[in-house]
Amino acid sequence: MVRFWVIAIVAVVVFTIYAVVDCALFDRSRIRGLPRGWWIVVILLVPVIGGALWFLVGRGRPLKFGRGGGRRSNAPDDDPEFLRRLREDAAHEERIRKLEQELAELDSDAPDTREHPDDALGTDGRRPDGNDNPGEPGGSGRPNA
Repeated sequence: MVRFWVIAIVAVVVFTIYAVVDCALFDRSRIRGLPRGWWIVVILLVPVIGGALWFLVGRGRPLKFGRGGGRRSNAPDDDPEFLRRLREDAAHEERIRKLEQELAELDSDAPDTREHPDDALGTDGRRPDGNDNPGEPGGSGRPNA
């Protein structure tokens, strides 16, 4: 018989804690009857009955969007804010594309300042034409020893 009472007390404590936490975290706009603080007091002072009243009376049902003038959500293609953002994003992408195109045209019009392949050094550090100092025709660029 003692085991039954221990199990019953544990069940009441767990149910009460669950009811208090549910009440504390429940959406304020859906609470019916009493304010949230009073519901917590009722649940704690009258553990089983208070919790049962909270679940039967205090918790309002979810709002139905189809009836009653509740808030109505829009599908993304019906939401004006979403459509406005899409237009802004498309305009932004178009501006970026035009700027990239203008940059590519400027790059193609600019003189080629890259090194000529003949100016590159070979694997031994010397120029392929044997001229190590391009400023002096025919000179090696090495100091005379």
